[in-house]
Amino acid sequence: MKSDNYGIKEVISIFRHQLNNKHLTSRQKKVMSHLSQCHTPALGGRLKACDNCGHAKVMWYSCRNSHCPACNHNKREKWVLNRKQDLLPVGYFHVVFTLPDDLNALCLQYPKELYNLLFRSAWETMQTFGHTHKHLGAKTGMIAVLHTWGQNISLHPHLHCLVPGGGLSPQGKWKKARSKGKYLYPVKALSKMFRGKFTDGLIKLQKSGKINMQTPFDADQKHLHPLYRRPWVVYAVKPTTGPKHVVEYLGRYVNRVAIANSRIKKADDQKVVFSWKDYRTDKKADMTLDGKVFLKRWLMHVLPEGFVKVRHYGILSCHHKKKALAAARAFFKVNPPENTKDLKWHEIFERLHGHSPFQCPECSEGVMMVVEVYKPIRDGPAGEVAA
Repeated sequence: MKSDNYGIKEVISIFRHQLNNKHLTSRQKKVMSHLSQCHTPALGGRLKACDNCGHAKVMWYSCRNSHCPACNHNKREKWVLNRKQDLLPVGYFHVVFTLPDDLNALCLQYPKELYNLLFRSAWETMQTFGHTHKHLGAKTGMIAVLHTWGQNISLHPHLHCLVPGGGLSPQGKWKKARSKGKYLYPVKALSKMFRGKFTDGLIKLQKSGKINMQTPFDADQKHLHPLYRRPWVVYAVKPTTGPKHVVEYLGRYVNRVAIANSRIKKADDQKVVFSWKDYRTDKKADMTLDGKVFLKRWLMHVLPEGFVKVRHYGILSCHHKKKALAAARAFFKVNPPENTKDLKWHEIFERLHGHSPFQCPECSEGVMMVVEVYKPIRDGPAGEVAA
């Protein structure tokens, strides 16, 4: 087995021709093509040289596909910076809504419908609890991030949500959760309501003909359906760190893909070895899968074209955020933070790493300047592209 610098791009390049294309959607084929070409001559590039020491380096363009683990670091860091602007001096909770694995087959068959329903059911659940005076009695908000995988890359659809521990009253005053910050809402009650709203949504989708369930719900006796009778899981915990650390914590889930390059240990034309953590035992180990099995698992997490996997709701939504945050800051008598939304990618890089991305890695004094641009290899003979 080879073990030098393997990532998902290389794994896809090895196995993409071994899968039966008739089993792949056009979307999956497109994503595979993009990732296998990322940072290769197929997309073109440029030759950069230092204006001080002459050090030169060829840099191939990235694919910029949202499923590529090599193309999303800067997006994630910009998202974190922008979300820190929205923070309030209150406690925040990390809430996770998970679908039972009985729904996995339906999610694969109707991903857009099921994942949209997951977002909608989760927010309706949080909104209902927020509006109830017993629990809060105020307008609340939520940021939700969709993940469809577990550590072993099998299908495991769930939402990671960031929820403030309170909300705005109609008078513009901030109300804390009734639990005095110890917990957000009772998780057993959350789970039951989430189950009810999601299964109601399944019934509507079935009636409208948008999905076809193998065992449909009887709307009058849905409590007898096997899917309804099994437990549904909602996890909620208040992170012990401050609000900025909470956003950085959630930021790890934004623009993340099914497996990071760092977890792929070995790959050849038969097998892939990757590291994983079994959360039931809290132990880490290596898993070996047949190459085609690994790729089929990975392709289950390719989302439909244009699907939005990070969504903002309530007082944190784009429509209400400006007015709601201003009212909350006026209540707490705090000033808005520094505006970072207009920062360029190189300014974000410099904040993170302490030096300019244009700085020469060899002499650390010169600037890497573009001296030649290479066209994508598909636009001309391979000989036109320098090695």
